[in-house]
Amino acid sequence: MPRPDPTQPQPLPRPARLAAAALGRRWKLPAPLAPVQVMRDVDIPMRDGTTLRADVYLPTSTGPHPTVLLRSPYGRRAGFALTMAVPYAERGYAVVLQSVRGTFGSGGEFIPVVNEEHDGQDTVAWLRDQPWFDGRLGTLGPSYLGYTQWALALDPPPELQAMVLHIGPHDLAQAGLIDGAFQLTNVAIWTDLIAHQEQVGFLRGIVRLTTAERRLAPHLGQLPLQGLAERFGGTPAPWFDEWLDHPDLADPYWDRYRATPAVHSSTVPTLLIGGWQDWFVEQTLYQYAALRDRGVDVALTVGPWAHLGIDPAVTVPESLAWLNTHLPVDGAPPAPERPDRVRVHVTGARTWRTMPDWPPAAIERTFFLAPDGRLDDDPPAPTEATTFTYDPMDPTPSVGGRVLAGSAGQRDNRELEARDDVRTFTTPALRNPVEVQGGVRVRLVVESDNPYADLFVRLCDVQPNGTSINVTDRLVRLDPAPGEEPVAGQRTVETTLPDTAHRFRAGHRIRLQVSGGAHPRYARNLGTGEPLGQATHGVPVMHRICAGGATPSSLTLPTV
Repeated sequence: MPRPDPTQPQPLPRPARLAAAALGRRWKLPAPLAPVQVMRDVDIPMRDGTTLRADVYLPTSTGPHPTVLLRSPYGRRAGFALTMAVPYAERGYAVVLQSVRGTFGSGGEFIPVVNEEHDGQDTVAWLRDQPWFDGRLGTLGPSYLGYTQWALALDPPPELQAMVLHIGPHDLAQAGLIDGAFQLTNVAIWTDLIAHQEQVGFLRGIVRLTTAERRLAPHLGQLPLQGLAERFGGTPAPWFDEWLDHPDLADPYWDRYRATPAVHSSTVPTLLIGGWQDWFVEQTLYQYAALRDRGVDVALTVGPWAHLGIDPAVTVPESLAWLNTHLPVDGAPPAPERPDRVRVHVTGARTWRTMPDWPPAAIERTFFLAPDGRLDDDPPAPTEATTFTYDPMDPTPSVGGRVLAGSAGQRDNRELEARDDVRTFTTPALRNPVEVQGGVRVRLVVESDNPYADLFVRLCDVQPNGTSINVTDRLVRLDPAPGEEPVAGQRTVETTLPDTAHRFRAGHRIRLQVSGGAHPRYARNLGTGEPLGQATHGVPVMHRICAGGATPSSLTLPTV
């Protein structure tokens, strides 16, 4: 069939109109202002002669219109457009849904994020010549689409008047090497998605994504890691091995994967939406603090979600309200007021709270680790300790937490905690609720007989029936710094777990879980100091957690 004329808008197909109407009712959106028409496969020229392809959704009402730009590597299929483009076009916005370089009909080669700054600028230059563009621009989108917004904000065009970022990073290097450890599960799932997404249909792609953790597990247990992406098949993904070869975040190699300067220079009003179990939650909170500290108009919403579990019934109305505030549409009802800039979901309490800032003022409550597995109000005798051994060739598995798919989020940890290589420290049943808001601090005085080792620490909520639900966690890499002599022995490890908002109900217990890793979420530390991608064997490590002493091992909660 001949390609439709991209200059001639076409009405949305009837199934799409019906689906959009149903979603609008479900999400309690304002009534549509006009039907939507779409121009498909519109060519947008880049400065180097490459052409990127986009679909443009336009209200049938008289233009020109404020415009929302989404730049995505994940295609422009109906399922994506129905949630990310049509709701906004129905309510007065022109929406440009563009495929980034090297994806879904756009020319050039896909290299993660490195071309997004210039390609975004060239797209805005093209927008200026479109008759339906009224000169006011907003950006929108989740995950990679969040990064493309920060890339544009490195040198923000004067038309840019609002940004809406859902679960989006500004630093791909930091995302791939959280806590200095390679994010094996997340990077593998994302690489597999990119490698196959144009070879399968939309529904099959969803199935592949939701089953990716289980499907890829046999590959993630193999050594060496170098060449792993080739075993996935699909389109080549050379970045995977490159990233394995650059474990130092200070390496200049990573500079092209960062849009961090935009976080510290942008003055564009910005809505940030994250999830407590999201891969990028720490970056979302960093973005909020940096913008707030410079007096930028910024708002923050954090839900209970993992990366793929974000709830459009929350995010779409809030995003539309932010756009209506900063890019108002003629005839649209006024956006609902947001009296407090921060809105968070408190897990455990299963409720939302609003507040003027994050984190809120808190009262610290400290518990001390006792060798019999208790968390006590008073430190124990200084001679007592708890030991366990981590064997990288039989690694402690990861359960739940901040992974992309499958077991993501809050899960029952009982089977994990029954392993010999996991230790837990638990309070008695609480007489009164304890609500935590902010970053949980952990101090461990630990002796390790191998200088190349990790500690994985996790805060859990133990319900009356014994179910142990993870709340927040962090991996701590104990390896010597480059150039430092590797020496085993005692050290004091102090770390702050990623922020959370959680209520431990009366009758529940607070638990600190400690182990030597969480594989395959984090690539295991093989204990040899060899390059990560090349190592083929592992050496165990025995950890001895010292309970008492001058600076006893402890857990400190910010309670409200």
